[in-house]
Amino acid sequence: MVRVPVKVKMPFLWGRAVFKKDDWRNINLVVGPNGSGKTLLVEAIADAFAASGYAVKFFRADEREGREALSIVQGNEAVRQKIQAVLSSMFGKTIVFKQGEGGSYIPVVVNRAWNVEYNLEEVECHGLREIITLLAALYANTGSSCLVFDEPELHLHPQFQQFFAEELRRVSARHPKRMYFIVTHSPFFIDLRFPEDLLGVLVCHTNREPTHIESLGRRDEDLLGRFLPRFNSYHKQFFFSDNQIFVEGYTDQQVFASLLPSVQAERGVAGTGIIDVGGKDELGVFCKVCSLLGTNSRIITDLDSLFGGKLRDVFCSDARAAQWLERQGDKQRPFYQSIFTVRELGAPITLEKLISRLERYLAAIGRALCAMQPLGPLEAEIALLVERLDALDQKHSRAENVDTFKTVVLQGVIAEGDLQRQLEQHLPESVTANIPQVRNLFNLILAAASAAGVYILPLGCIEHYYTQSSVRYMPVAGKDRLFHIERKHLLLADPETIRREYAPLISLLESACVR
Repeated sequence: MVRVPVKVKMPFLWGRAVFKKDDWRNINLVVGPNGSGKTLLVEAIADAFAASGYAVKFFRADEREGREALSIVQGNEAVRQKIQAVLSSMFGKTIVFKQGEGGSYIPVVVNRAWNVEYNLEEVECHGLREIITLLAALYANTGSSCLVFDEPELHLHPQFQQFFAEELRRVSARHPKRMYFIVTHSPFFIDLRFPEDLLGVLVCHTNREPTHIESLGRRDEDLLGRFLPRFNSYHKQFFFSDNQIFVEGYTDQQVFASLLPSVQAERGVAGTGIIDVGGKDELGVFCKVCSLLGTNSRIITDLDSLFGGKLRDVFCSDARAAQWLERQGDKQRPFYQSIFTVRELGAPITLEKLISRLERYLAAIGRALCAMQPLGPLEAEIALLVERLDALDQKHSRAENVDTFKTVVLQGVIAEGDLQRQLEQHLPESVTANIPQVRNLFNLILAAASAAGVYILPLGCIEHYYTQSSVRYMPVAGKDRLFHIERKHLLLADPETIRREYAPLISLLESACVR
């Protein structure tokens, strides 16, 4: 780490907010959406480094920088030979710099098998000029210098972008006194291998000051250390927009992406991306990373996320949820007095506390359903619920502690229609008396979670919103088959039909899209 105090004010972009950062990594990434002030920020940072004695140099993808790079090649034989070797390897051809008229050096392809030479700059101009510019700047960099690469990805194939990111890491490791700043829109330059690499990421935002991670605790390092190997270029989209929504899997991603055009434009759908992360626990990690970086992440997740996993830990500890509950204190006091003891009310009401109380109610209702002794045949609705709970009870020694068991009970309790009457008819009054409390508690929990940017599918999971099949409880069998039937319908249905049939999902998506 290098210590250079930086303080930047940009009232026209951030209002009264001030960006401050003192400690810097050797490689620093400046990312964010268009118009968020990335280049202006890095110029101000460069001025601070120059004032601290660093020789600062900007490199941009334009004609002037290309000519300057060739002048470096001309005056530095070691750099010239190194670039020749790298270019030959990258392009799979023998490439040399030959001196032309006026003493300038020109990159030339030599094909000895066919006795052919041609000027590579004329034939493959843009990408070649850019990679020569980048490599010349990188290899010629000496002393206590500070290099700023502004959008180095321009004209470069993704694999060449990745190559330069790796080459930059390799060179910087040998020269720890040199500083590098990359202003980029490319996920291939987000080269994060160790948790501490995140300390070098500066995230610019629309209408607010840039954010960054000041330090990482041991638990954060352990969590991110397990996460980074699964963090691919597709996932890295959230670095470039404050309007990304994370979902568990590809079926959720496909459905919500299909519904995005139906979201009202004023909800802020422009620039929104739906990113699947591959699991409930991964959602928790993404939520944590976004929280650390200060990005406004939104998550849409299944109902069982309430009852375990990293995501629950993250949104229960989110300050936004705590602040929302604090504002609800007076309004919800009569309700809290009906579900908590006087002693319990002596401590703050937290989201974790609310979920734990919900779990206690669900366990009691679930046990009562499994122990039910009906006098005659059960109606179809309650029979299906009891059958599903009995199967889970047979499978697990303490089923009431299992996430799926609690989810199924909750799905039954919040269901509309005849099932509510049947529950009241067959369960003891001492149990059914708590059903209104469960419903109120559930709605309160959903609202608190949404304040933390986590939107829970109240019916269960995405399959419970399908229109081409009927799915009642979790877990859901044959998900892939059901998805392809639903996807075909989504692709062929007209916009009006989609808005009508998927109204609950579209409403939830609209809430998540609000900036």
